[in-house]
Amino acid sequence: MPATPAWPPKSAPRLFVAQELSVGEQLTIEGPEAHYLSRVMRVTEGDAVVLCDDVTGEWAARVVSADKRSVALTAETLLRPREEVPDFTLCAALLKKDRFDLVLEKACELGVRRIQPVLTRRCVADKLNLERARSILIEAAEQCARTALPELLAPVKLEALLKGWSDSRALFFADESGGENAALEFGKHAGPAALLTGPEGGFDDSERATIRSLPQTRAITLGPRVLRGETAAIAGTALWMGTRGDW
Repeated sequence: MPATPAWPPKSAPRLFVAQELSVGEQLTIEGPEAHYLSRVMRVTEGDAVVLCDDVTGEWAARVVSADKRSVALTAETLLRPREEVPDFTLCAALLKKDRFDLVLEKACELGVRRIQPVLTRRCVADKLNLERARSILIEAAEQCARTALPELLAPVKLEALLKGWSDSRALFFADESGGENAALEFGKHAGPAALLTGPEGGFDDSERATIRSLPQTRAITLGPRVLRGETAAIAGTALWMGTRGDW
């Protein structure tokens, strides 16, 4: 007898939805997502779609009907519960749009729990389109099969970020002027953590002094070379994940 095809097939499209899912839950996809399912992926009645609600986890759903404006689905089976991710926040200074887009995408792939954009004196960019940024995170999460979306916070000035810092969270400061070996420092400090990386022009002396004065700060170096802002954010996150995260 031929083997029973796997359900859902690996080729099934994957989407995040705002509606909390449960067995038998019905929902309707509209807008660009409906166009993607019906016109790009060409789903029809009975096809499988994998849905994530960022609350309960990842579900196999079946298409009830599909046209170019809407796709009706029924959630059938919970495939995976929502993943537990380490309590790690990436505090990345805002960069030019394409470079910060890369930071958002890779931070999501690497498994960060939270992203805090930071405004510093030397930031070239001073605004972030949060809706567009969230779309980048959702697309990255769909592609890398995450079941938990990173929390994206509104940009905050460096001074305000430091003023409200939690006593329980270590702040690893990627200081281009020097610091302790990052991997060694990461290994010493368990518990909630954050990584602070700078803008295109780096931190100025006053900012650097303020950051280092915070009792929770651990100044680190990411190597002998001066890294671009996006490289520092991605490399530092990868190193922390490899040391204390879920790699």
